[in-house]
Amino acid sequence: MNYVIGDIHNDNRRFSRMLEKINFSEEDQLFLLGDLFDRNLNEPDPLGVYFNVLKLGNKCTVIRGNHDTWLAKYIMNYFHTPEKKRKRLAPYPYNSFTIFLEHLTKVDMIRMAEEIMEWPLQICVETDGIKYLLAHACTSMPDRRMQEDYYLMGSYFTGDEWYESFLTDGKSGYVSVCGHANIMGDGKIWKNKIKNVYMCDCGCGFRDGRLGCLCLETREEIYIP
Repeated sequence: MNYVIGDIHNDNRRFSRMLEKINFSEEDQLFLLGDLFDRNLNEPDPLGVYFNVLKLGNKCTVIRGNHDTWLAKYIMNYFHTPEKKRKRLAPYPYNSFTIFLEHLTKVDMIRMAEEIMEWPLQICVETDGIKYLLAHACTSMPDRRMQEDYYLMGSYFTGDEWYESFLTDGKSGYVSVCGHANIMGDGKIWKNKIKNVYMCDCGCGFRDGRLGCLCLETREEIYIP
């Protein structure tokens, strides 16, 4: 089975429980829709999330989200700034950087940041004759490469009116599966009326949020409260 999981936001407890709930095995493939890091003030565990992904190896494909990008770029900027001048840098606005800094070496953090920046912005997956476009916030037709923020930020880049059109109509010939926005704020995977756009951010990282997972073959929705 092919499983897609929405934004995790440092919640390794829910991420680990989800892998158990779907009974993830060597025969399965996992796709993470980005925003693995930042937030989750209750039990932030970016290390656990990162190591879980590493353990999954080539059974897991990670799509880069805006929070992942911000973290990676901050790490690179921090370590490329002379140590005496680092105090002048604006602090990273989320908790992931400090946690990583306390537990990883400079070499490991830079390596992680470089790896994050290599995560794709969009991929195409075909199963049971259906073509899926997977991206963090918004998809494009495969033959049309857009600017980075298009895939990372959705309406913040394209504008609300254009983004509403994407949510309503999707991309012809494809099913788009994204995260980034908990559309209805109800902790559920949102889908449009013609079921060619799914938004899988279910508020994980917030106290009342959930982690959502979509099975591409069955369209079953699985949740960890």
